[in-house]
Amino acid sequence: MSLGDDHEPSGGYGGTGQTRTRLPEGTSDVYGGARRGGRSSSRSLVTVVGVVVLLIAAIAFANRGGDDTPSSTGAGDKPETSTTAASGEKAVQGKAAGIPTGYTHDGTGAQSAAANYSVALGSAEMFNKAKRDAILQTIITPSRVSDFESRLDQAYTPAFNKNVGLNENGSTPSGYTFVSRTSPIGTKVTTSSENNATVEVWCSGLLGLAGEGSTNPVTNSWFTISMQLEWTGGDWKIVTHSQKEGPAPVPGDDRASSADEMAKAVEEYGGFTYAR
Repeated sequence: MSLGDDHEPSGGYGGTGQTRTRLPEGTSDVYGGARRGGRSSSRSLVTVVGVVVLLIAAIAFANRGGDDTPSSTGAGDKPETSTTAASGEKAVQGKAAGIPTGYTHDGTGAQSAAANYSVALGSAEMFNKAKRDAILQTIITPSRVSDFESRLDQAYTPAFNKNVGLNENGSTPSGYTFVSRTSPIGTKVTTSSENNATVEVWCSGLLGLAGEGSTNPVTNSWFTISMQLEWTGGDWKIVTHSQKEGPAPVPGDDRASSADEMAKAVEEYGGFTYAR
């Protein structure tokens, strides 16, 4: 969940972009009647709430150390193999509040932390006050926790919950499955020093309600998150967080799954612990 420039307080990062879908045989609308135009307005509100309420001024990190990414020798150069390949190192040791923690004190650990923290902040658990606070206590640097909690409490209002398809108290309407997931595609370090790092995480997100007659069917988006992390208390923690749209691939012609298929997939397929 992004806490910066273009943040949505949900797994559906990336603003209002819609993917092109081919509807199932015999149906004219996704999930038996939902109109995608209504979905766009809901995503717009999500983005507006994030921008207005969750703007946290980015702290300008001086480039006090070497960049973990290889320098480019030309505009058309491709990245080195080591840039995109998995490190093979065990970059995370355990979990706290269900979130991977205990990262190595290096660029690999910082990237792994940023990827897993993106998953946590984009999860459906963020719509529950108690679970949201537990997440923030785990991944935010101690000096910023109260500020994050206050801003997010102002964001997750009854009106906001209703506009993403939930009940006003953040619970899921009977007969539906709420989907809010973020999946990291890749990471890179843009600046670093011994105890500070800025990491970008390229992500895909899912957001919506799976169920017959849903007016907020599950859609996907693409976005890049930038996290400023600091090493504190023996682990990497978030100081600030921002987001921008894309890069987004050309949408394919995959047939949109039925409501039952989508709900079943969300319930049966669990997430991963990400490591660089």
